[in-house]
Amino acid sequence: MVAVPGVGVALAFGDGGWAGHADPAAVLTDVEAAIGPRWVWWSARGAGSPLAGGWRQSADRGPALSWDLAAVHRILRGGHRDDPGAVWAATRGLPVPPLPRRARGDGQLDLLAMVEQQDDVGDVDDPVGLDGQLRLGWVDETLGATAAGGPGVRLARAARFARLALVAMAAQEQALSTLPDPRASPGRLPLALLTARAESAAEVLARELERDGLPVDRPTATATITEIIGPPPVGDAGEAAARRTRDAPVLRQLSSSVDLRNPASVRAALAAVGIDVPDTRSGRLRALSAAHPVIDELLAWRKAERIATTYGHRWLATHVGADGRLRGRWHGSDGAAGRMTADAGLHNLPAEMRVAVVAEPGHRFVRADLGQIEPRVLAVVSGDPELTRATRQDDLYAPVAARLGVDRPTAKVAVLAAMYGQTTGAAGQALRQMRETYGVALAYLDAADAAGRSAALGAAPATPLRTFGGRRIPLRALPADADGDIGRAAAAYGRFARNAVVQGAAAELFKAWAVTVRQALIPLGGTIVLCLHDELLLQVPVQTAEAAVAATHRALDATAAHWAAGSAVRFVADIAVISRWSDAKP
Repeated sequence: MVAVPGVGVALAFGDGGWAGHADPAAVLTDVEAAIGPRWVWWSARGAGSPLAGGWRQSADRGPALSWDLAAVHRILRGGHRDDPGAVWAATRGLPVPPLPRRARGDGQLDLLAMVEQQDDVGDVDDPVGLDGQLRLGWVDETLGATAAGGPGVRLARAARFARLALVAMAAQEQALSTLPDPRASPGRLPLALLTARAESAAEVLARELERDGLPVDRPTATATITEIIGPPPVGDAGEAAARRTRDAPVLRQLSSSVDLRNPASVRAALAAVGIDVPDTRSGRLRALSAAHPVIDELLAWRKAERIATTYGHRWLATHVGADGRLRGRWHGSDGAAGRMTADAGLHNLPAEMRVAVVAEPGHRFVRADLGQIEPRVLAVVSGDPELTRATRQDDLYAPVAARLGVDRPTAKVAVLAAMYGQTTGAAGQALRQMRETYGVALAYLDAADAAGRSAALGAAPATPLRTFGGRRIPLRALPADADGDIGRAAAAYGRFARNAVVQGAAAELFKAWAVTVRQALIPLGGTIVLCLHDELLLQVPVQTAEAAVAATHRALDATAAHWAAGSAVRFVADIAVISRWSDAKP
């Protein structure tokens, strides 16, 4: 399917036919209800997306099944380039083409682009040139706001583009089916294909989250912000005065010349009052709160400064609409491990502000949090039998602590140190204990670390490093750091790789779970209003809240049964019905 702005939508079918319609939203609704197809588009967000302007369906929900060529391209190739030209070239085994030159403000192509097009003779209505590449600028010429031609001509051209989408999908399916399936699950759909379908559905979910937003009670948000930083400042002078007011309690304890927004300056000022620290991270300072009253003042200042500069009155006015919904741009996957991300503070909302996230009248939130997801995923992807046994308990760190002969906090440090490559201090000792007890898991992480280091030094691995679900992790040669120490840069890239194979797999499991929950909520009248790393926040009518809890549990069981088929790893979720986000336990 390809949407033409201001004209309609062109659909290409598997039998070679095509059709044009004036209303993309109605097509989604009617065809979805009639035959429930798997929709194929170049990108849920990009040019030709029928989701860009919203849609209508039962419960105003988007399509159930889709294939997003850009999202699947990122799985297969990694990196950030996922425009139609790059996607098409990859499916044909061609080099990545240059980005198309955009039209000038007067609608005319620049001279070099005109020369390139004159050199590429053939059917100018065909999106593919004689070199097999997607023609430079063809998408903009067909779908752009200033594109030439009547509605019938433009829809016919868009239909040719839609046919290419079906060709590209078939090539991507073939490429995915050739990737190794790490699960002991003969007869099942290859895991990489499951990943592609879940990632495509996650892109639709991202568009819904972007469109619908997160419910925020404006009076509560205003009162909370005011309590922390005071009323909205008036003009630049008011902002400067508010800043001086925030700074004053700390500066009374330290030199008035200290720059509180410069960590080096703060560290020097602390040393002057007898507090010598290697850095000024909050966790380190919090442990020293009894050493000097300035520590508590500094921590309180940081909280207020963050609210004032990022989540203050201006943020509230800019990002929370008149309907009380916080909206920002959503991304189905980042460029590294593939986690969902969002703008406008949706993924970094301070704990103090969660009190303002309130379910709307007649509704409740269902908050579902995957328990200790990354170590459980590590047990699956590595196949470590000892770590797998630990996942049978609700608290995975308890059996790990027993096996290592340490307390629970130390066991947690050991597991995190293994995944993040920390080797110094108490974490280093814990990691040595992990290596002896959970050798299979550590060998898996070490192999990823070695691949990252080798790539950084210019030695590409024989086969691309991929997550459990098949996503290619982008590795490349890196320059030396500012000190000219390429070894330090390589070590950092090794730590990135060892973490990416776990975080990336966890992101794939999470998104597969989220899109399964999304479908289960349709008959319950509920929606997902936030995806936060390993946490889902659902809004559902009061009368279906308990049914949504049960459906969310079932969705996790079903997802894990497919994703971790052949593994005895147990996944758990803490799920609660609440009225406001802050009611959830930390």
